[in-house]
Amino acid sequence: MSIRLGVVGLGAVAQAVHLPLVVRRPDLFALSAICDLSPELLEAMGDRFAVPRTRRFASSADMLDAGGLDAVMILARGSHAAPVLEAWRAGLPVFSEKPLAYTIAEVDELLAVEAPPALMVGYMKQYDPAVVEAARLVAGIDDVRSIEVSVLHPPGMSQLEIAHIVSPTRPLPAEATVRLDAEEERLQQQAVGDADTDLWRAYRGALVSSLAHDLSILRSFGTPPASVDHADVWRMASARQRRDPGRDRRSFGEHPPSIQATGTLAAGGRYTLAWHYLPDFPAYRETVRVVHGAGSVELVFPSPYLLHAPTELTVTELDGDAERRVVRRSVTEAFERQLEAFAVLVTDGVPPRTGLEGGRADILDCQRIVAAWAARTGAPVGGEVGALVGASV
Repeated sequence: MSIRLGVVGLGAVAQAVHLPLVVRRPDLFALSAICDLSPELLEAMGDRFAVPRTRRFASSADMLDAGGLDAVMILARGSHAAPVLEAWRAGLPVFSEKPLAYTIAEVDELLAVEAPPALMVGYMKQYDPAVVEAARLVAGIDDVRSIEVSVLHPPGMSQLEIAHIVSPTRPLPAEATVRLDAEEERLQQQAVGDADTDLWRAYRGALVSSLAHDLSILRSFGTPPASVDHADVWRMASARQRRDPGRDRRSFGEHPPSIQATGTLAAGGRYTLAWHYLPDFPAYRETVRVVHGAGSVELVFPSPYLLHAPTELTVTELDGDAERRVVRRSVTEAFERQLEAFAVLVTDGVPPRTGLEGGRADILDCQRIVAAWAARTGAPVGGEVGALVGASV
């Protein structure tokens, strides 16, 4: 019998990825209810995916009170800690897209819940066949010298054009806007205190909501960061820029950032993380390269919204006195594998690749990156990140 699923949040990632996959897997899920603050999106997505009008809700509380669900998928903007807790109180397991939360305190509140329902954090790259194979290979390597991560991020809408995203033409209800803004301000204070708003956006948008994917891959490899020895955050603009960041300004600021961090790996060796917002870059490109004494293991990811576009895994090693390179590609979709894993979590309790503890570790690493930058530059920062400044990060 299909799992009756309620979906909270009908924005870009829901429209481009999750809702189409859910409805094409009726063997796993039945899309039983949807929720969004925008009446326009409720109507458009309800009609597109044949959700009865009586199962379209303006609030998650109303959706949960209506019952008839076996699980909840949270895809809304912002921190997901509060809606996770709300679904748990209704006794329902949860799939939470990242960001799970913006602060450690939010995750610790979830960790304090006694006997909670299950939770999966949405790091689809951990379910990518190329990542799974790379993790298997790295597990057999005892001298990882370095892991180099590079994310080249063009504007979001350039990646989403193929999905024909529906955006609201009218503002959200005023009461909802006031409530969301107040919650964002509270979490901003909790995370970074009175730090510059652009620093908050770099932390919230580029780190916790994007580079966290790569931190999850490092965890999959068994090589999470042990320290952050150097970090930098900077912004540049070009007079020749052709593309406008558009709505990305809300996430990243007027001039979206570049971020870099280096440090030691828990298994030895070093890592470098680099994230660049590039307005005129032609296509999203993400590279994770593991260098060891006998060769390298390299992953190259396309835009995540190109469903079934293969991640390329290249293994380089010695073959006699020659170089051998083996390239592996699979059109198996990582998002769909993740959806299958969530179904097994709901029905059989099989643990996900990332739950609360893993999500907490990634948030802490993002905070350590900002703290290392602030400690080096003297930039004012408070909250949880401020408490890390001056400490061994």
